[in-house]
Amino acid sequence: MTTFESITANLRNPFARDDAGEKKFGTIDGVFLPTVLTILGAVMYLRTGWVVGNAGLLGGALIILLSNVITLSTGLSIASVATNIRVGAGGAFSIIAQSLGLEVSGSVTVPFYLAQAISVAFYIFAFSEGWLRIFPNHPAWAVVFGAFVIIFAIAYFSVSLAARVRYPILIIIVASLISVFLGSFHIEGAQGVTQTPQMWGSFPDGNFWSVFAVFFPAVTGVLAGVNMSGTLKNPRRSIPRGVISAIIVTMVVYLGLAYWVSLVATPAELVSNFTIMVDRSVWGPAVLAGILAATFSAALNSLVGAPRVLRAIAEHDILPGGEFLAKRSASGEPRNAMWVTGGVALVTLAFGLTGGGLNAIAPLMTMFFLITYAVLNGVVVLEQSLGLISFRPHFKIPRIVPIIGVAGSVITMFLINPLFSLVAVVVITGLYIYLTHRQLKNPFSDVRSGLFVTLAEWAAMRVITMPTSQERAWRPSLLVPAQSELELLGCYRFLKALTYPRGSVHLVGIYPPGKKSRMASIEDFVQSFANDGVFARAALVEGSDFGKALQAGLDVLSGAFFHPTALFLPVNRGTKTKTVQSAIDRAVEDGMGAILYAQHPSVLLGREQTINVWVREQSPTWQIGMRLSNLDLSLLLAYQLVQQWQGEMRLITVISDEDERLKAEAFLAMLIDLGRMPRNTQTIVSVGRLNDFLPHAPQADLNIFGVQQNVSVKFVHQMVESTKASCIFVKDSGNESALA
Repeated sequence: MTTFESITANLRNPFARDDAGEKKFGTIDGVFLPTVLTILGAVMYLRTGWVVGNAGLLGGALIILLSNVITLSTGLSIASVATNIRVGAGGAFSIIAQSLGLEVSGSVTVPFYLAQAISVAFYIFAFSEGWLRIFPNHPAWAVVFGAFVIIFAIAYFSVSLAARVRYPILIIIVASLISVFLGSFHIEGAQGVTQTPQMWGSFPDGNFWSVFAVFFPAVTGVLAGVNMSGTLKNPRRSIPRGVISAIIVTMVVYLGLAYWVSLVATPAELVSNFTIMVDRSVWGPAVLAGILAATFSAALNSLVGAPRVLRAIAEHDILPGGEFLAKRSASGEPRNAMWVTGGVALVTLAFGLTGGGLNAIAPLMTMFFLITYAVLNGVVVLEQSLGLISFRPHFKIPRIVPIIGVAGSVITMFLINPLFSLVAVVVITGLYIYLTHRQLKNPFSDVRSGLFVTLAEWAAMRVITMPTSQERAWRPSLLVPAQSELELLGCYRFLKALTYPRGSVHLVGIYPPGKKSRMASIEDFVQSFANDGVFARAALVEGSDFGKALQAGLDVLSGAFFHPTALFLPVNRGTKTKTVQSAIDRAVEDGMGAILYAQHPSVLLGREQTINVWVREQSPTWQIGMRLSNLDLSLLLAYQLVQQWQGEMRLITVISDEDERLKAEAFLAMLIDLGRMPRNTQTIVSVGRLNDFLPHAPQADLNIFGVQQNVSVKFVHQMVESTKASCIFVKDSGNESALA
């Protein structure tokens, strides 16, 4: 091994350990052969003639080409992604998870796993059709379950054993195809060309899309090799080469067979005789052997690959009982996942025996595979559209390729069976919602953050070109400075009430030089806010002077596009008036409002039900414009708290002249109406001096006052004592409007 190879072999991959202990395979035996042997299986021998009999030569060729356009687009997309990331165990699961996250990957690949498990039964039914042609007196159920037991035993004991079986199977299939194509010549043992091909069929057994649904499982083997990604020596090289070459080779074979069957049999014979290839070949036994070998191999490949997909899903705690399903034997075999997969296959076999066999199962498989193909192509569309530097695959493809894959998969789904397609989408959406609430731990980064950043940048550029006034877009985005964990704990519930669900919290931890450890737990608060549905982020600022450090934080954050809309500053008896005054002045200068929070030492926030908003006397005009006199932020915060506390608010004003009462009452009523405040908001107008009225004012859990021009910390605490409640003192920035 070269130095480069030794280094890259040891690079940490979250999926790399999944299949440790298993033998590693190359391109031919790990990808190309499983893919080819799965595609050249049941449908090739038993349904190609039926497809051409229904659709005619051109219709059959169109079905084959359309199917291969979807799978080739998917194969090219897989090849592109595989040369950009380190594909680990689980194949499609690994690719989607590393691009769109575990939630999307789990919601898509769980149905895909079921399709893989169902396909085991599909290929066993195909095997039984070939067997019963040789031994028509054997009970169908005995053939089906007997084949299952043998296939399960081989897959259960070793993937290496299953790989060794592929080579003799390939020889048998090649020999059978030679026998088939020789059947179109006038040689001994062959019937020769018997008719002119029918170009377009009459679809006696359905319509174009129902015939397509039966044929499409033929090409779903494109993921057979990808599913073995955890057992590959070099997935980045083997997956693109193996998948694309397998698709091209098998497409040529299918088109050749479609032409051949149109020459050697009538449409009626093709529709009624599923084993027409046996009858028209040079040597029928070779074709029968090919049918048995191909279907046996396809079932084996599915039964080897599906448990590995299941185990990869389970290891990331996506499924209940994940620890059990993720276990491996000493040799690296996913035995527990194998038992579950075998159970799914058995249930499907029982359904097939009572519900129509091969044709009944095929549409179910088709739908699940198409969903997976759509998402795999969607991954590449997304990666290419974002233009992130992290997406730089060695194998580049035009954007139209994955777009064709997505559109072809989705459109085909709904053309085949709209109802079942809708149900499938609902199921995947439900799984996604469930997994999102599980808050899975992603062991790797994905492109979702890049997606949202790109959208945010686009939105930011759009906003820059719009008028600067943003009153309608205002939301409580609070800058919260703190010198200790206790400060944040004391106002945590209040901050949540002020910002949930659309606001945000910007924590700024300020620590003395060399004392960074004091604020080590600030990230815990970020996570706590996130768990409570509030977006939060944190930054640390070193400074020996709290006031200067706070001003630096204000200046820096005010330059951010998503900057805070208000400074939230807890005030205690040790807080200096000079620090508070300079912080408010700097906040307003930087385009932010200010909120001083003075908490009552005993009452705290009481029952969190009632709020008093104190309105400064507006004499003599008592007029309401789009800008209120330092009242907009007070009303917006009060409304926010009323919604969160499910409480009630009062608007209170104290006037000096009784003659102003009617104007004051009308002013408050208009505030409620124009500001769309809750209808149960009360208004109180008192005549006299504020200090005389405070002891008699209705008790509230929180009082909201406007900030005076010259702040006094002593006055703040006097108001707390007078009202016997916690208080906030608010300064508008000029960017808020309670009437907007």
